[in-house]
Amino acid sequence: IDMYVEGMFDINELLMKHGFLPADQKEQHFADMMGKTENRYFPVFEKVLKDHGKDFLVGNQLSRADVQLLEIILMAEEFKPDILAKFPLLQSFKARISKIPTIKKFLQPGSPRKPLIREDEVAKVISIFY
Repeated sequence: IDMYVEGMFDINELLMKHGFLPADQKEQHFADMMGKTENRYFPVFEKVLKDHGKDFLVGNQLSRADVQLLEIILMAEEFKPDILAKFPLLQSFKARISKIPTIKKFLQPGSPRKPLIREDEVAKVISIFY
């Protein structure tokens, strides 16, 4: 579980960083981010699901790794809605995990899955990190 979650931190960082980049860096970052997501990260998790042959990444019950992967999928789909087109096992995984009652409730419209990035926050983050 820890190994998978640590691997997801890399892609999570790429996805989260995008909204806080200066405008002149966004286009290149987007291309790199989507390329890594589709060619490096998602193929690995597709293979994990295939090799494990179960409904979850580890064992036979929901773990932090499953929740984290769902969040990564949802974040990636915000940037590219069809990103799972080449990944049927990830599509099934997303559908299955999203139907768990507490997760389903959390994903309903209006649920505070994450706050929207405010423009004043972007300027502040850019001034600190760039």
